[in-house]
Amino acid sequence: MTGAGVLEAEVQAELLGLRKVPGLTGSLVASVDGLLIAHDLPPSLEPSSLAAVTASQLGLANRVVETAHGGGFHEVVVRGAGYVVTYAAGPAASLTVLAEGDVNVGRLHLEARPVARAVAALLAATRR
Repeated sequence: MTGAGVLEAEVQAELLGLRKVPGLTGSLVASVDGLLIAHDLPPSLEPSSLAAVTASQLGLANRVVETAHGGGFHEVVVRGAGYVVTYAAGPAASLTVLAEGDVNVGRLHLEARPVARAVAALLAATRR
């Protein structure tokens, strides 16, 4: 397995660990440029398209945070019929999780934030 394949497998393993959250419907990791790194999404969703949309959301969220507070972006929560939560995964990527409308958002954050940090560490290790 190549270096990129190993990275994808390690990130994939982190995503699969999120399945323990009741109400979670999928997750993905994308670069800030919108390139898909890994995903655990239902077949009804197109991973590359969602990765691109996530990058747009991340860029806008970063800009809002910079303008309003002058600090770094951590996460954004979008609530509709369900939840879409995007977490910073270091400076180069993001973790996006999808969940049903009745998900325990506190539990979602409790489980997803460490995964975002782990993904950030994995990506940083490959850049060295």
